[in-house]
Amino acid sequence: MNDALRSLLALLALERIEQDIFRGQSRPSVVPRVFGGQVAAQALVAAGRTVPADRPPHSLHAYFLRPGDPGAPIVYTVDRIRDGRSFTTRRVVAVQHGQQIFHLTASFQGYEEEAGALEHQEPMPAAPDPLELPTAAEMLTRHAERYLPPEVAERLLEARAAIDLRYADEPPYATVGRPREPRSQVWFRTQGKLDEAGDDAIPRPLLDICLVTYVSDMTLLDSILLAHGRGGWAVGDVVGASLDHAMWFHRPLRADEWLLYDQESPTSRSGRGLGQGRIFTADGQLAATVIQEGVVRVPRVPRV
Repeated sequence: MNDALRSLLALLALERIEQDIFRGQSRPSVVPRVFGGQVAAQALVAAGRTVPADRPPHSLHAYFLRPGDPGAPIVYTVDRIRDGRSFTTRRVVAVQHGQQIFHLTASFQGYEEEAGALEHQEPMPAAPDPLELPTAAEMLTRHAERYLPPEVAERLLEARAAIDLRYADEPPYATVGRPREPRSQVWFRTQGKLDEAGDDAIPRPLLDICLVTYVSDMTLLDSILLAHGRGGWAVGDVVGASLDHAMWFHRPLRADEWLLYDQESPTSRSGRGLGQGRIFTADGQLAATVIQEGVVRVPRVPRV
């Protein structure tokens, strides 16, 4: 486990300041606001810490209301909506500087392996072996000349240092000006085994699900950029932000083992783009589904 992953785990280990009130800190991101995946993961941690450990999340629905200030703590208040026999529901409001910046509703259910239960899934798509793909550092170094300003590449590496993330094909920043099919695949896992964490503040499998939630916001809108030949936030030829985010967790997963994130965009219009993704385990199990809408706009040229 590297220092960046230890730092990320510490970021998710929220401080409890009242029975259902938690406080979290932030880390620098590529853009001058709190990374959306961080807020979503921290909110899910807050909700999960009010639920029995044997009842992990099976879905979440969230709205990003205002940009977060990375220099200030975030307070998460949990509302215990329902505690049923099979399902538990929580609502979380994230507040900063006296304003609500994020809402999340999450539902929790214990794993059920009942005889006669209906089960099916889509097959895992073809994808290259992750160990044969370049690392994020290798990919960024290869295309560093495209970044404006130059320090953006370094910030991208720092923001993703806790995660081993590998593109199956060239990322948007490597194909600027060349529109292609709005599909993208990445493999990812944590930079080290979570068994070495030595911290029971966030029990498994809640920890794995929260880490996957964190990563799910990193690349989901890439497929929108690919359709229009845009390089993205790193290149500076678009501006954007996450609007809402939904996830469903179908089967057990481990964030420290390879997961395939298969992503596509069915549409973009009116300054908004839709991204959807499926997360598979390395042995082909469909573990999660993700849908997000975000603001994606071409920067306005200032009038002379």
